[in-house]
Amino acid sequence: MIAILDYDAGNIKSVEKAVHYLGEEAVITRDKDLILSCDKVILPGVGSFGDAMGKLREYKLDQVIYDVVDAGTPFLGICLGLQLLYKTSEESPGATGLGILDGEILRIPDAPDLKVPQIGWNSLDITPGAKLFAGVEEHPYVYFVHSYYLKSKDEADVAARTHYSVEIHASVEKGNVFACQFHPEKSSTVGLKILDNFIHL
Repeated sequence: MIAILDYDAGNIKSVEKAVHYLGEEAVITRDKDLILSCDKVILPGVGSFGDAMGKLREYKLDQVIYDVVDAGTPFLGICLGLQLLYKTSEESPGATGLGILDGEILRIPDAPDLKVPQIGWNSLDITPGAKLFAGVEEHPYVYFVHSYYLKSKDEADVAARTHYSVEIHASVEKGNVFACQFHPEKSSTVGLKILDNFIHL
């Protein structure tokens, strides 16, 4: 069973449908005991960094996330769910994120002929041996919707990169913590393979 954390964020249903399509049970919940009993946990996210952290704290899901990570349960952050794993974001000065991983969440700089937010498909450069991308073709295209991006402090955490005005750390892996800036649930067969890899960790 996979717990999908419910904190009033968007795209939760599409994540649930993708997990069900892959043959795995999923539950959308904010119940602490149920979350801690699940085999894996997904933190989806659409919206702003500060508002999302406010909701996580309102529902006391921040502490549940720390408990999940400390227990060694595989944990996947998607889109804003990746950004929330870090301590701060330029999107919400003064707001404090989870601080589980070390890096910066920065605004994508303006560049000629590029619109911010990045909305659409972009290719990835995958780090050899990255668990989420086992069996995925080289330079796969995945679907992004974001104005802010990760610059990881530790290069060893970076599982995939893309380029849009700047180099973007598009996926990270550290221990039992995994995250993607892109939306695997909206990234066709490649995204389903990535989710399937997470399910079968």
